Amino acid sequence: MKIKQLFLVLSFLAVSVIALLYGISPLWFARTFLDVPQLSVDFAHILRAVMTLYLSLGLFWLFAAFNQKYRNSAVLTTAIFPGGLVLGRILSLLVDGQPSTILLVYTALELALIPVALLVFRLRD
Repeated sequence: MKIKQLFLVLSFLAVSVIALLYGISPLWFARTFLDVPQLSVDFAHILRAVMTLYLSLGLFWLFAAFNQKYRNSAVLTTAIFPGGLVLGRILSLLVDGQPSTILLVYTALELALIPVALLVFRLRD
């Protein structure tokens, strides 16, 4: 398997795990990682929507791993996606203060993923 293909498959797997953690049981996720004892229907709704957004993008990455026509676009989105997330997280840090530890870990991982994704994007097929 080529580097871009492998990167896209691994990106799909990583984002799928995170998505399923958010959305299969939003209450469990909130209690376990965010120290939120109870969830409103609206918050659960948001977490499930985020789950399917992540899964949709992940499925595109998996598709593109095996379809040359879309591979470079998909790799580029693996930089854009965490870039958008990390900008929102940094804004929230500045405006709202420090979030739960798991969200700080996500921030660090997303920030680290951007240069890796751009490096993979620049590789020749």
